[in-house]
Amino acid sequence: MSPPSRIALLCALFCSAAFLVCGTEGQNGAEPEVTTALGRLRGTQTNVKGTDKLVNVFLGIPFAKAPLGSLRFSSPEPPEPWTGLRDATSHPPLCPQDLSLLKTAEKSFKEKHLAFQTSEDCLYLNVYSPAGSSKKDKLPVMVWIHGGNFIFGGAGRYDGSALSAYENVVVVIIQYRLGLLGYFNTGDEHARGNWAYLDQVAALRWVQGNIEHFGGDPASVTLFGVSAGSCAVFTHVLSPLSKGLFHKACILHSCAKLNLCYSGCRYLNFLKPFFALRTFNVDIVHNLKKKLEILLTTNLIFFFLFLQEISFLPLVLDGVFLHKPPEEILAGKEFKAVPFMIGVTNNEFGWNIRSASSCKLNYMDTSAATSIMYTDVPSDLLPMIIDEYLGDTEDPAELRDRFLDLLGDMAIVMPAIKSGAPTYFFEFQHRPSAYWDSKPDYVKADHGDEVGFVFGGPFLEERNLSRTLMKYWANFARNGNPNGEGLVEWPSYNLNEEYLQINLQQKKDRKLKEKKVEFWKKVILEKTKSKSIQNKKFKLEL
Repeated sequence: MSPPSRIALLCALFCSAAFLVCGTEGQNGAEPEVTTALGRLRGTQTNVKGTDKLVNVFLGIPFAKAPLGSLRFSSPEPPEPWTGLRDATSHPPLCPQDLSLLKTAEKSFKEKHLAFQTSEDCLYLNVYSPAGSSKKDKLPVMVWIHGGNFIFGGAGRYDGSALSAYENVVVVIIQYRLGLLGYFNTGDEHARGNWAYLDQVAALRWVQGNIEHFGGDPASVTLFGVSAGSCAVFTHVLSPLSKGLFHKACILHSCAKLNLCYSGCRYLNFLKPFFALRTFNVDIVHNLKKKLEILLTTNLIFFFLFLQEISFLPLVLDGVFLHKPPEEILAGKEFKAVPFMIGVTNNEFGWNIRSASSCKLNYMDTSAATSIMYTDVPSDLLPMIIDEYLGDTEDPAELRDRFLDLLGDMAIVMPAIKSGAPTYFFEFQHRPSAYWDSKPDYVKADHGDEVGFVFGGPFLEERNLSRTLMKYWANFARNGNPNGEGLVEWPSYNLNEEYLQINLQQKKDRKLKEKKVEFWKKVILEKTKSKSIQNKKFKLEL
């Protein structure tokens, strides 16, 4: 497996490795019922440690029909209503994925979770609401989109009980189609793609039509996600199809690139030689779907392992979910103006290089760094980038740390800083104690480390930090402003570029990585000049 593919795969593993939080004490025997627009549901009630509040839990609620048969590689359709009392006490199956990653997560990240199953019938969501809440309460709603590099993850890996109990909010955790099933497209009307994003839109529409029955306010919905999930949140900010379905956005780690959108069809070009196809029309697309169905049902695990070699950039211009490239929407300020919160950690790439077997960080040099890096900047700019980060030291430990900073800055931190002046910006700096014996000492706050605290971190010495993060996030969901009584002031991100450093103690700061931001502005300028020269040369040749 190539270094970029290996890094992407490890990203998928860690970005979805949030705790199934140990903050719940268990079910208390109560069986709450709720009547939705589609029918009645029976759930469970759970106690949350550290509070006397109870939470009603409803699992496996359908928000779309099963995407099977004619609905495979198609837009989701509303689910059918049911009669009688529907059981909502079991987690839904995960969307098809390689489950061996879960076993790796159990070992590497000390996870404890259920024995998951997978099924294409996976368009379900889980709802956690404070016991006793009703329509009149109009509680803030927080909708979580999981990460996992677009190929991995699911609702059952997260528990919204602690966040719901401590902060009196309704938490919704959704699932969506992954990998080929979520993103296959032919670049035309035969298979437009973006199925996963359309699944998320369907889930948000379900929230608008039903969340009041759980005590939630459909006019106060916050969309939040991590890594690939944060990319999804950002695309919903850009998409006209999502307008009015949510009212605040929180991104835990930025998209690696804003130019995720391209009009070509990556899957199409990849699958043509695989199925010995030269062109596409409606009949061939129909036959291709049939072949894919056979492969998916006969050798699913092989196929998902096979697809891990693809570098996923799944967002396409489909004319439905997205009509213009993201950079054009941003430049024209055609996106939804919602309160925005975005953040990074201080060691974004601590997780992948540690595990990449061919990368010997203790023997890092400039040639090794260049061979590992993956970037869309012109190759002639790589020496300038390498020199900026690694050029004035030969100490192996210092080279290792600087290289990790380089990867994190290039892929996540700089895109987050330049993504358009978020309302509130943070840098998470605390290394969770749970990883003390599973990560090297040089790894600080890793990619996604704050997620477990937002959902109610279970470790005694970090309980206050978890409570603080839950308060900040819930305040933002309530008011579009994370500040509140007893919290360190979190300044808005304005011309002074102020942000909050989040650790066991919080403090304000400004101009995160100021010198590196100026350097990357220079890189982008050189890149723009290079593209301009190439375009002029192309026109002359024509």
